[in-house]
Amino acid sequence: MTALPARDVLLTCPLDCPDACRLKVTLTRGEDSQERMTKLTGDPAHPITRGFACAKTVHYPARANHPERPLYPLKRLNAKTEAPVWGRVSWDEALDDIAARLRQVLDTRGPQGLLRYNYAGTMGLMEGTHVHALFRALGAPELDETICATAGSEAWAMGYGTRYAVDPRDVAHARLIVLWGINSLSTNSHLTPHLTAARKAGARIIAVDPYRNRTAAYADEHLKLKPGTDAALALGVMHELFAHGWTDAEYIAEATVGIEDVQQAAAEWTPARTAEVTGLDADVIRAFAQAIGTTRPTYIRVGYGMTRHEHGGTNLRAVTLLPALTGDWRHRGGGCALSASGAFKLNRTRLGGAHLIRPDTPHVNMNEYARALHPEAGLGATVIYNCNPAVVAPDAGRVRAGLQRGDLLVVVLEQAMTETAQLADYVLPATTFAEHPDLYTSYGHHFLGYNHAELAAPGEARPNSWVMQQLARRLGVTEPSVYWTVDDLLAEVLNSGHPHLAGITPERLKAEGSVPLSLPDLFLPYAHGAETPSGKVQLSPAPQHREPRAALNAEYPVRLLTPPAHHFLNSTYGVLENLNRAEGSEPCVLVHPQDAQAYGLQDAGYARLESEIGAVRRRVKVTDAAQPGTAVVEGTWWGLSAPDGTSINELTAQTLTDLGGGSTFHNTRIRLVPVEG
Repeated sequence: MTALPARDVLLTCPLDCPDACRLKVTLTRGEDSQERMTKLTGDPAHPITRGFACAKTVHYPARANHPERPLYPLKRLNAKTEAPVWGRVSWDEALDDIAARLRQVLDTRGPQGLLRYNYAGTMGLMEGTHVHALFRALGAPELDETICATAGSEAWAMGYGTRYAVDPRDVAHARLIVLWGINSLSTNSHLTPHLTAARKAGARIIAVDPYRNRTAAYADEHLKLKPGTDAALALGVMHELFAHGWTDAEYIAEATVGIEDVQQAAAEWTPARTAEVTGLDADVIRAFAQAIGTTRPTYIRVGYGMTRHEHGGTNLRAVTLLPALTGDWRHRGGGCALSASGAFKLNRTRLGGAHLIRPDTPHVNMNEYARALHPEAGLGATVIYNCNPAVVAPDAGRVRAGLQRGDLLVVVLEQAMTETAQLADYVLPATTFAEHPDLYTSYGHHFLGYNHAELAAPGEARPNSWVMQQLARRLGVTEPSVYWTVDDLLAEVLNSGHPHLAGITPERLKAEGSVPLSLPDLFLPYAHGAETPSGKVQLSPAPQHREPRAALNAEYPVRLLTPPAHHFLNSTYGVLENLNRAEGSEPCVLVHPQDAQAYGLQDAGYARLESEIGAVRRRVKVTDAAQPGTAVVEGTWWGLSAPDGTSINELTAQTLTDLGGGSTFHNTRIRLVPVEG
């Protein structure tokens, strides 16, 4: 049998992950002459990706070729409260009707009657960011994209201003590595070779996390602190740094301001008090502080997990200030990493129509989508792209109820028939990252990526940007930036004049595909200060530990954590049964043996998890990976994969973080009730 012709192309992964991998994708031409993705791995020549892709994205071809992928515009033929019945329509029919209904909403309710809902289903600047320009040109409310990163971003900005990070290739120089609030082996897998190289050179690795996950098992030591007590532990470490003279006085004097405030706050956090709050042994805290205080360089990789609490911004800020006390910012491989995104000095003044946002434009926090969808809020239409809010948004039960309103136009641009798509009036088929051109930054390294459209779009799938421009024409939008091509975008954003972009032109980016920023060989962004108003690292106001308002009590005695699963990336891969099977075929709740005994739960049996917001049913896994008083459900499973058809976010509230208006998914308090049979 003659082998079908195939070719390999290099493309940047579009998904919400710090690695922003450069992928080697095999395209094979079928007997129908249509090329399709048939294999995916990492680009072996890329210094970050280094020839491997993560355990989930290697399966992207199955997602792109899924038999249930929407390939033609679909119109709902029945009520959204019923199982969907779809009719295939032409693009002109769909766009004409959608535009007419949007015009009616704009004329009768004003721009505030229309809301976009989006997040990071693609990180491409064209299909993920610039497509917002239509809604800004129409004067629609601004969606604050807060579900993941804003608590951490604001916390970092308070201390350091611009978000810079230790280059992952410098991590091998560290001699102490602290992985704090991040399951990096699952969510930042291309950091792992650098961790291993550091370990082979003598580094010690400590994981700080409320439960034992893959990264905690990989580490040399695991500090299993109580959820939400990260600031207390950081203050306890600071106490020991000051008490033993383990601070860098020269760095503090030159590069920081507010040291007296931090010293005063840390003075109260003796090892004994820190132990009482965090649940860690006082001697463990002393040893941890000594390791940080006496080991140069120390590298701390923080994750967003510690921000998913009411006081989550402060949690992260407290941890990120530690390298400013020890002077680790002066050393190669030392310091801290949250996001490298600040190094990409693009010209963003008109990206996504940013220049069209007026001072009086109303804002909607995306964590409060359930509230925005309530009839009294006045929405008449919502357009959803790059996101699956029926599964991922807080208070998901009320989100679903809002999307089912008969008087609300719901338009979903999608590559898969998600649970959100199944609640739409129209599903518009979207292209994948191999089927449209786009530009990508990274928040884990310092390479710009460009993708050519290597595949013809299957069926009638179209890029998000095409859909928005077609609607804009029908709505009479004249703002030029709405109609940018990718070439227009490249010319605009690369024209910032910043040294980090020196020598990077659209032509070079298109030719090379992945281009490093023009940074010095030794990039130590905070070695002498920070990009704050003072020019120094802002230590004041000192972070404080605060107990959550949603305190555990007799009615709700257990804290629920919902961290990422190894084989999932948010809800992107929920359509693939092989990845569901790899995670155990259905979502499980990890419960400590003490809690299982206290609440009458059996291993492999079922429990009802009840919060103030809602209830779900999950299979129980009794394990000491959890800790007493804490339950863990890994992964944003589609509700369709759960035994009761519900998303775990049926339990989570619209409560916001102290900084940045972020999500508080780990703040949920529940009770565990055994389910018979």
